[in-house]
Amino acid sequence: MTEMTAERKLSALEERFPGKVSPDARPGYEGFTVAPKDLLEVATALRDELGYDYLSSVTAVDYPEENVFEVVYHFYKSTGGRALVLSAQTPRNKASLPSLTPLYPAADFQEREAWDLMGVKFEGHPDLRRILMWEGFDGFPLRKDWKEAYYEEEHKPFAARWPEGAVRRSEDLNAFSGNVAYSKEFMAQPDKYEEEAEPLLYAKLNEEAEKMGRNFETDFVTVNMGPQHPSTHGVFRMAVMLDGETIVALKPVMGYLHRNHEKIGERNTYLHNMPFTDRLDYLSSMSNNWGYALAVEKLMGNRVSVPERAEYIRVIMAELTRISNHLWAIGFLLNDLGAFFTPSLYAIEERELILDIFEATTGSRMMCNYFRFGGVARDFPEDSWNKLKDLVNERLPRRIDELDVYLTNNEIVGSRTTGVGVLTPEEAIAYGMAGPVLRASGVPYDVRRADPYGIYESFDFDVAVRYHGDCYDRYIIRMDELRQSLKILQQAVKRIPAGSVLDKNPYNVRVPAGESYGRVEGPKGELGFYIVSDGSANPHRYHVRAPSFINLTALEKMCVGQKVADVVVILGSIDIVLGEVDR
Repeated sequence: MTEMTAERKLSALEERFPGKVSPDARPGYEGFTVAPKDLLEVATALRDELGYDYLSSVTAVDYPEENVFEVVYHFYKSTGGRALVLSAQTPRNKASLPSLTPLYPAADFQEREAWDLMGVKFEGHPDLRRILMWEGFDGFPLRKDWKEAYYEEEHKPFAARWPEGAVRRSEDLNAFSGNVAYSKEFMAQPDKYEEEAEPLLYAKLNEEAEKMGRNFETDFVTVNMGPQHPSTHGVFRMAVMLDGETIVALKPVMGYLHRNHEKIGERNTYLHNMPFTDRLDYLSSMSNNWGYALAVEKLMGNRVSVPERAEYIRVIMAELTRISNHLWAIGFLLNDLGAFFTPSLYAIEERELILDIFEATTGSRMMCNYFRFGGVARDFPEDSWNKLKDLVNERLPRRIDELDVYLTNNEIVGSRTTGVGVLTPEEAIAYGMAGPVLRASGVPYDVRRADPYGIYESFDFDVAVRYHGDCYDRYIIRMDELRQSLKILQQAVKRIPAGSVLDKNPYNVRVPAGESYGRVEGPKGELGFYIVSDGSANPHRYHVRAPSFINLTALEKMCVGQKVADVVVILGSIDIVLGEVDR
């Protein structure tokens, strides 16, 4: 944030909230602090008066030395611009803040995640259940004292910590968590899960179903789709309540692939985290690398700079990644529509040629581990550079036109996707949608234009936007973006300068204390990394704003009133990867 921008925002906030909002005085921190009692008032004014209608990221941070939790909010204007960062602190022994979900539905899953992993309770949240851990999980694993309190107690295995059949009640955890658990009993035995956790999930379905009016008396039926269902794109589950074949309520259930990514990120050194980012959206390794690199480079400040050739290579790799991702998403959307595997194979054939470039340059087809702080690991080999120029100038434009001819006016594609899973522009912004899902609802928000990074400002390209907000527009906007990515690539391969690709030795990383948020326009939307450094060799806090995860916040909204067969299509149009959803 520039000084002028910071001063302008501070002036507006101080004028509107005298004595309630103050600049964060800690060295290396940006943004503003607010007391918990004033958080709702300030957030309401940010949305309704100051135009910050887009809540992008909610991050909980544990500061045990100060005995507080801090929740950090990144607000944006949907018309573009830099973030307004707001933070609120709450005591660790009674961690509680007002929920922003009624104001910003985008906070729903993110607040549940902060409760699940940190134990910060959000008063007024409509459905504060665990989201990545199972309901009987004992404790809050991202707290700094969780390992000491729960893992190192005589190195006992999980099942041996309590007597056979013991039940841990919420009040027994108060000394540790400071929170009253939201269920009657906090279970420590996996065999109790079916008795306690599933009723919590189904109770929320029933609450939603009771809001539905009925023309005649009928029974609602609850059906589980997943987590083993082939069209849930991985180990993802949807608990669905049906009136005949019509959806009346739906609750996503995730966490089956949760791998403690952020806990690992706080254990690793900064450079060691780079290959771990590959495993988030494992179809978009290069974009993951770039978002993390930007966050760390922002922390490092003038200690690192990126050579111009490396900036071009970063753009080339990111746009190849976008094309690769969108080809995959379009192919498998057709698979979800019932077209079997044939259309997917045509798309995968072109993706394989892109992966050939990745392999020749990075040594890997998917887990590339290619970006470094201050550049990239190595330059293009001459042979792969020649293949790349032919690919972006000749073959890919022709193949994308062919896909367009075969699919865009196809009667089955149109009938199965038009008017299905509609999100209005207002809803898409409120739910924090990002990427093609947001732009298909008529909101021309693209981080590459709204808050440019790298050298994107030097390229001529359009922000693709469609206006119906349905599954068809979410398909067609990916076709639009394929062409815009090719437009960027053709400029990049023509203008790329000679020179080095790495500023300095990337293995000697010195990161000063402070915070940073680095974000990129990934293929699935805004991918952000929030990092807090205490000056040591590894991050104090490492958090991922995962677009696949947050884009699921509106899944129920898109599905209610649709048919069972439409749910698979709607999910496919969002384009999730479970490695990023669950982390």
